[in-house]
Amino acid sequence: MKRSKLILLISILLFSCRNSPKEQAYTSGSTHILVDESFAPIIEDQAYVFQNTYPKAKLNLVYKPENELMRLFLNDSIRVVVLSRVLTQEEAKFYERRKIKIRATRFAIDGIALITHQGSGDSITTVLEILNVLQGKSSKIKNLIFDNSNSSIVRYFKEMAGVKTFPIIGVYALKSNSDVINYVYENPGSVGVVGVNWMLQPDMSLERVVAQLKVLGVKNLPNKLGSDAYYKPSQNDIALGLYPFTRYLYIINCEGGPGLGAGFASFLAGERGQRIILKSGLLPNRIPSREVITRN
Repeated sequence: MKRSKLILLISILLFSCRNSPKEQAYTSGSTHILVDESFAPIIEDQAYVFQNTYPKAKLNLVYKPENELMRLFLNDSIRVVVLSRVLTQEEAKFYERRKIKIRATRFAIDGIALITHQGSGDSITTVLEILNVLQGKSSKIKNLIFDNSNSSIVRYFKEMAGVKTFPIIGVYALKSNSDVINYVYENPGSVGVVGVNWMLQPDMSLERVVAQLKVLGVKNLPNKLGSDAYYKPSQNDIALGLYPFTRYLYIINCEGGPGLGAGFASFLAGERGQRIILKSGLLPNRIPSREVITRN
């Protein structure tokens, strides 16, 4: 679903409300939030609805690759961050030494998509083929393109492949998800690796390009769930555990007290935030309830 259409849909969720004095700290003021660049589309939509629901709230979103985000977060520059993981024990010590409580809220499950040009003859691949190219072994995939050498997606695949560095031939990193999308469009036969949110909700400047790309189906390793067929990062296949490349999304708040970070985290995990995720094509952390009215 395109960004413009999604915003039109979620706008019906907005309604005017008055905050009690107790709620003011969570729904008014201004704060900066660090955001993993691969989740930019969905967080932009969430921030749009949150700020329209609470007009006195201003969220300043800072998009960076994961490694750059963590440098800012652990320098105490900005105390709220959206990541695809929780803090490590070593990272947590930074705030624990300051006696600041760390609040991690899981709010969605993301799929990492493998994309190629519509004109490419391949529509499917396997986890084994991906591991082979990442480990420098023979693979049908000749060019695998990542978003950024410091990104969470690169970290994810390094951990999966059990390598500290990628081969210098066959695996390349650009600067962003949008760069990957444009590269794959301009270089048919290459395979790009992006957050699926970028394919489901492309920026207006990318809509024409995305329309010329396709998401590959992926078969898991033998004897693992999803090894019986080729699956895509759809809500259904992610929910059933059939698609192999998935990760949780967290908002981590170390403000140390009431603030917009806590208010936004509550919104993401709440009914409206989860509905926005459901409409976006990602999988919410919990499926929002539906009311069914029957009439005699």
